[in-house]
Amino acid sequence: MNKMAISSQSLEFPVLVADIGGTNARFAIVESANSEICHYGKVSTAAYESIEAAIIDRVIATCPQKPRSAILAVAGPVTGDKIALTNAPWVIEPQKINRVLGLSAIAIVNDFEAQALALPVLQDTDLIKVGGGVLQPDSTKFVLGPGTGLGAATMIHANGMWIPVPGEGGHVELGPLTDEEYEIWPHIARNGGRIGAEQIICGRGLINLARAVMQVDGEMRQYESPSDVPNAADDGDEVAQKVLRLFAAALGRVAGDFALTTLARGGVYLAGGIPPKIAGWLNDGNFRRNFEAKAPHEAIMKTIPTFIVNHHCPALDGLAGYARNPQSYLLELKGRAWYNNLTDA
Repeated sequence: MNKMAISSQSLEFPVLVADIGGTNARFAIVESANSEICHYGKVSTAAYESIEAAIIDRVIATCPQKPRSAILAVAGPVTGDKIALTNAPWVIEPQKINRVLGLSAIAIVNDFEAQALALPVLQDTDLIKVGGGVLQPDSTKFVLGPGTGLGAATMIHANGMWIPVPGEGGHVELGPLTDEEYEIWPHIARNGGRIGAEQIICGRGLINLARAVMQVDGEMRQYESPSDVPNAADDGDEVAQKVLRLFAAALGRVAGDFALTTLARGGVYLAGGIPPKIAGWLNDGNFRRNFEAKAPHEAIMKTIPTFIVNHHCPALDGLAGYARNPQSYLLELKGRAWYNNLTDA
């Protein structure tokens, strides 16, 4: 067959969509351009020897219609014909998946590209608005996702199309601003001589920040996992409450920097596992104050809305949105799409 970028043609329905992380994988089927997404649950990557085995057991065995194509999101760069997951034993081989599952085509994208693809299709019920601002339609959107790490991506609207632009925004520098932060920051370990945003604004960042606060305040607590911090804060733990206040301020500052950089009048979206769990701490005004404090452009920042993405797996909805209407997106898939004749797009 002639080479043709999947981004300019429709995937053959039914389309398998999948979000493959280091610990878990989630699968769903989009039966047609007008159908709702059909979820097939979450599986542990450790429970299956390969992605093909997981799909056959959890999707093919129960799906009334066998998928004819697929688009997958993976946590990491998509390079070459073998994609090793960072924290899982699976090695994703697109040509093998095509062959074993009998697919006509498969495309693979970065996980935060999938998060960006979700932004135009998220419903109001999927979002919790934080502070003021008014969303401008068909305008640039930005997603920032504190979870295991800190992912980031931009969604640009141009010439009637959405263009996802992934990046490594989680590693921008994050320095101290207030007197309190100047006391705490020296106790946060540096990476290559610098403190990146991901060293504070993610799950392990909560623990890093908690340890630094305890060193400065002379307190002792046992926070064994990131979830222990918001749980303790909700129970009245003053150390944990201070950590979340600092965390919200740092997240607001970094989110504001990206909003100003991209002029994200279509909104800034907080995805990942942490924001929905600390929604109250993000809504108390501290996050938004730091988001807007971008002199001399405070007036612009006040107009840009911010949202918490309260959705169990927005990446799947983003992939499904692309599968239904690829003509609305400009998604670069050169070297990341494979056909049933083993031809790389």
